[in-house]
Amino acid sequence: MCGITGIFHYDGSRPADEGIVRKMTATLTHRGPDGEGYYIKENLGLGHRRLTIIDLETGDQPLFNEDKSITIIYNGEIYNYIELREELKKTGCVFKTNSDTEVILRAYEKWGTDCQNKLNGMWAFTIWDDRKKQLFISRDRLGEKPLYYTVYDNTFIFGSEIKAILAYGIPPRPDLSLSELYLCLGYVPAPFSFFKNISKLKQGHYLLVKENSFTEYPYWDVPPLAEEEMVSDKKKVYENFENILRDAVMIRMRSDVPFGAFLSGGLDSSSVVALMSEISTVPVRTFTIGFRSREFDERKLARDVAVKFNTRHSEFVVEPDRFDDALNRILHHYDEPFGDSSAIPTGYVSKIASREVKMVLTGDGGDEVLSGYNAYQVEKFARQYRNIPSPVKNFLPELIAIFGNAFTGTLRYKLNRAVRVLHYAAQPYQKRLLMKSSWYIPHLIEELTAGLGKQVKLADFINDFYGKYPVNDSFYKLMLFQLKVLLPDDFLVKVDRMSMAYSLETRIPFLDHRLVEYMMMVSKNIKMEGYERKSVLRNTIGKKLPGTILRGPKKGFTVPMHDWFKDRKFDERLNSLYQNDFGLNGKIIKEILSANKKGQADLGNFIWMLFTFKSWMENYGKN
Repeated sequence: MCGITGIFHYDGSRPADEGIVRKMTATLTHRGPDGEGYYIKENLGLGHRRLTIIDLETGDQPLFNEDKSITIIYNGEIYNYIELREELKKTGCVFKTNSDTEVILRAYEKWGTDCQNKLNGMWAFTIWDDRKKQLFISRDRLGEKPLYYTVYDNTFIFGSEIKAILAYGIPPRPDLSLSELYLCLGYVPAPFSFFKNISKLKQGHYLLVKENSFTEYPYWDVPPLAEEEMVSDKKKVYENFENILRDAVMIRMRSDVPFGAFLSGGLDSSSVVALMSEISTVPVRTFTIGFRSREFDERKLARDVAVKFNTRHSEFVVEPDRFDDALNRILHHYDEPFGDSSAIPTGYVSKIASREVKMVLTGDGGDEVLSGYNAYQVEKFARQYRNIPSPVKNFLPELIAIFGNAFTGTLRYKLNRAVRVLHYAAQPYQKRLLMKSSWYIPHLIEELTAGLGKQVKLADFINDFYGKYPVNDSFYKLMLFQLKVLLPDDFLVKVDRMSMAYSLETRIPFLDHRLVEYMMMVSKNIKMEGYERKSVLRNTIGKKLPGTILRGPKKGFTVPMHDWFKDRKFDERLNSLYQNDFGLNGKIIKEILSANKKGQADLGNFIWMLFTFKSWMENYGKN
């Protein structure tokens, strides 16, 4: 795992400034504290920071072929590099290192840009082909590793993080037209960033940069969904799923340094630990984060798994008094507003893990690949709910809402959620997704951001997305949106930035592209038998797990923000939210704070989003 950055002046007679490239590269030291390397030639400058995981002795970068006509810098891991090396050797390739980096370089020599289709892993790499005077920049299929780019000062500039691009000297100009989109989703989806003219390279895409231009191309996407021909042979699905996942775990355990696993106590991470324990010859190191609030704490479940598989287990409790430290760290490492509060525990579990290991496997991606969120139950329920007579559909949510108004706290939140589910189920799918994807009421977010000028609308973003994927069944529609938008732009960003903040590599078996492609073609009735979440996982690896894991309710990796923000010590900080001078509607913010304080609604994460937005604007909004 590493950090990469570089510049390419379109004017070929303009030499690259090594001092600037070093300055850009220095911003990525946390991504690669073990070494650095540079390549400066004419109008090109490349910088690399290295975190050593494989081939500790000869894996330094940039890496060159024999005549230095091809140069590579690379962030990521190629898990099938051993098999690819053997395949390439049979064609006459000679290797001088044991690194996966050289496998990519030789694969490019052999297959050109088609080499991407041979790789099983996570990556963002840049190859300079001196013969073609061309940069080839690629990002992995699912978007585990980041890559940002821009054109400024007649120069193409790229980096693993935005801070590397800004270090070139680009004025940091906020793109306030994305404020509404951010305050709906809690993240900024690709290809946008919250800086004007800085873009994210989309997952499964690559760039070719030459002379005075660049062109972006797709090289991978999910397979077309044949909705009437989805795989429905349960026995075959179970067998194939378990075989692919087991191999995905095994090849991700290839490492020359100590490694372990994040263990949340949920079904996905517990299954990964179960498979690791079968494969490993020594006890697996596991790391867990918890909270004082029992509603959010899964330490007991994680301990059950640790005991079952005899792991070397460590845990840590996140307290409200760590709020400021977490906020500052998130502002630094995400570069743009990021509202997923689960970044806080992700940061702390990365911190404790990095004390013992340099790499971990995680259970991320399981919900997207296996359609495991509660939202999929809602989609199944919606089909049945539409057949209920309209008078009942209209009256039932009102009755529950009236009953819920008599309570506060957890019971009220649950009743509010029941009202939302019934309300969602009665709506057309696109409107349902709009409401489910938003952390607050969409029309109130419009009012909240009205003073910031014309906005990119979430509804338009959703419509544009589905224009590329003509799918009819709402279950599969949701599956596509979560795999192509929510996963790469929220959850994978969260994990990458917080783990890299502590120079820790994360590997995600559920996102092996073989598993993703196969499970995309599996019938929803196999994935979710009745209303049972993750039926495929439960009836395969799940059989090895403690019963408490299988019986446990679905919990996200969430933070008890609504409780934290009720504490009086936050009052002054909360009041500062509506006393902002950058255009948000203070009246709406007051209403949000009041509803959370009184226990009328759980708006803790949305308040966190306001905090990150306010703090980010204080850093960049006046530029």
